[in-house]
Amino acid sequence: MLVTTSMAGVRRLLGAVGKSLKQGVSEASSNLPFMQTTYGFTKKLQSTYAAGFDDDRPQFPGTGSKVRFTEKLEFHLPDTSRTIPVYRVIDRQGEILDPTQKPGLTQDVVLDMYRKMVLLNTLDGIMLNVQRQGRITFYMTNYGEEAAHMGSAAALDPADVIFGQYREAGVFLWRGFTLDDMMNQCFSTHRDVHKGRMVPINYGSRDINFVSMSSPLATQMPQAASAAYAMRMSGKPLCVACYFGDGASSEGDAHAGFNFAATLDCPLIFFCRNNGYAISTPTSEQYRGDGIASRAIGYGISTIRVDGNDVFAVYNATKAAREVCIKESKPVLIEAMTYRIGDHSTSDDSTIYRSSEEVHHFKQDSPITRLQTYLTKNNLWDSDKETAYREEAKSKVLEAFHGAKDRKKPPISDLLTDVYDRMPAHLESQAADVIQRPIPRTRLHGGTQGCMMM
Repeated sequence: MLVTTSMAGVRRLLGAVGKSLKQGVSEASSNLPFMQTTYGFTKKLQSTYAAGFDDDRPQFPGTGSKVRFTEKLEFHLPDTSRTIPVYRVIDRQGEILDPTQKPGLTQDVVLDMYRKMVLLNTLDGIMLNVQRQGRITFYMTNYGEEAAHMGSAAALDPADVIFGQYREAGVFLWRGFTLDDMMNQCFSTHRDVHKGRMVPINYGSRDINFVSMSSPLATQMPQAASAAYAMRMSGKPLCVACYFGDGASSEGDAHAGFNFAATLDCPLIFFCRNNGYAISTPTSEQYRGDGIASRAIGYGISTIRVDGNDVFAVYNATKAAREVCIKESKPVLIEAMTYRIGDHSTSDDSTIYRSSEEVHHFKQDSPITRLQTYLTKNNLWDSDKETAYREEAKSKVLEAFHGAKDRKKPPISDLLTDVYDRMPAHLESQAADVIQRPIPRTRLHGGTQGCMMM
């Protein structure tokens, strides 16, 4: 049967349906306090049906309130869309471009940033040679990304929880992880908190609130979203910081992490080190959009792109992002644009896929060079201090190296522990068998030897 009616009648009918739906949801949700308080279930449904169709705007569950209709048939092209700018404070000549953007850091803190950047650089140089000598199985340098480490770490609260990838050694140094701690982990000594069961440089420490790193890419991102959600539910004025690289952002776990953080209003800082390469794959072959920052906007996450070689810009951006996380309980993404000066790892030879001229070009504007230029221009540093501290840093690293290289390895009995509160029978049997027939020492030297997805 065909029924006809006036437009006014249709509106009255729709209004009655909407009123009935709102009343039904209200009555049903009164018996679901958990859904009301935790997820805002009632509020979301009411807001969906509250607007009348007299207001001629798009009213679809999948659109936001700012969307409008248009009579023009046009596609929004990526080549003509506005790109996200790169925020910076210090230019390549060591000059502060806008005095209002100078961070409120004391000279001592700025000098500490520089010294730790140099210390990290020295550590990388020595440990790279140590690996080449066969003393440890694996290593990854941090050349070119020191400012991203120190600037972000200095802006966080020590109680903020961090999830990292594998190139955040500077964050560990800033938080108090010692050179001895690093050496014990890389050499898998009996003082290593992981008891020799992690690949070298996969640090972690409960004492500094840094969750142990994993080699597979992006696994830490949904984990960080979960931790941030728990942080929000606890009511603590803290946030979670999650570090990852441009290559990790291509993994499925990255998108899961972004979406969970956005929809659950998690106080989480996503910190992307966009260093130009995912092992041998340049960013030009990884994505066609406007970097990683543009993805955050698509997920409803506030974002900023910063000069990752500018320690002040990184500090300012991280500090501001943390305030958003704490005050608004919202995630923020920071894309730090930098360059990976070293090989991806000791398993990589970057001369195969990039030229030495390219690397030399970016070396001239390394984070250490940029900050050193600034300090020198402001009479806070000079060549004598540079020479003296380089020698001091080298002595500290070598002292830690010599202390760890001959330390005992963890006992074989630790190989199967720390999974269950009480070891089940089948593991007890395996542990007894291992103790009777020990694994040759060479297989334990320098940490686990296994393939990694990086």
